[in-house]
Amino acid sequence: MSRIGKSPVTIPAGVTVEVSKENLVTVKGKLGELLQQIDPAISLKIEDGSVSLDRASESKDHRSKHGLYRALIANMVKGVSEGYKTVQELVGVGYKADVKGQLIDFSLGFSHHVFFILPPEIKAESIIERGKPARLTMTSHDKQLLGQVAAKIRSLRKPEPYKGKGIRFEGEVVRRKAGKTAAK
Repeated sequence: MSRIGKSPVTIPAGVTVEVSKENLVTVKGKLGELLQQIDPAISLKIEDGSVSLDRASESKDHRSKHGLYRALIANMVKGVSEGYKTVQELVGVGYKADVKGQLIDFSLGFSHHVFFILPPEIKAESIIERGKPARLTMTSHDKQLLGQVAAKIRSLRKPEPYKGKGIRFEGEVVRRKAGKTAAK
């Protein structure tokens, strides 16, 4: 039995969870609304302020989807009630990000600026402090979308192993290489 799949998802106050006939789960909260299509082999029960999932059989496919959809619904409930946040550091001389609404203007050491348009569900803020690398903070109620956008921004300039310059997640450890040694 899936340990993740069989644990119920508690619904906090102010959040509503609805299931349509086509197995479309709708989660509404103070931060927004999220939709997720559920496989027909997985059935949902909403009772006593919690959501529990059951699977049709013990096949490997159904067992894997059992835990997957429970985790997706838990992420949706947490997203519409609390939200998600990711912080990225821009490490390098002159590396910065200017946020203008849904448009981010990056200076990443190229001969040109890189522009990135955010989806409307994501809010961004750039923080520049003296002596620290520039930081880009993004918040959203959709965990999947936030992670996808953060990965796309990181791919604009991945951290390189010799000096460690690039875009990295806060707290990410970049393995460094020694580089060349002078020969005599």
